[in-house]
Amino acid sequence: MIALGSDHGGFELKESVKLLLKERGIPFEDLGTNDGNSVDYPDFGEKVARKVSLGEAEKGVLVCGTGIGMSIVANKFPGVRAALVADVYMAKMAKQHNNANILVLGGRVIDENEASEMVATWLDTQFEGGRHQGRLDKIAALEKELYR
Repeated sequence: MIALGSDHGGFELKESVKLLLKERGIPFEDLGTNDGNSVDYPDFGEKVARKVSLGEAEKGVLVCGTGIGMSIVANKFPGVRAALVADVYMAKMAKQHNNANILVLGGRVIDENEASEMVATWLDTQFEGGRHQGRLDKIAALEKELYR
């Protein structure tokens, strides 16, 4: 299951991501926001990141105006590897090298077609493991040290 969340700046793009997931038959949970009225991005970033951190969602997609705020919030949670991407290559590398479990998009920076390509690429790309796993292990060890 993929957890979705956005603030008002990412609402429309989140809705387009939902269509892509429906087309692919991928289950998701929309954690809000539910319209374009002004809200605080940390409230929705927290909901998605918490679900991924606790293992209640396999992956997440977050969208705010630029994606910056959501990526900051999400990466506060242990086990979350949220990657803010701006193009298809970054989406591919986010999964292939970093095994990102949350994809973050900027609703005011990219259009629906670009977002669909990025989400599809991230979903279809496999994590390479190998030397990259060693790097993720270092991040996990740092989290363990910091969150004792």
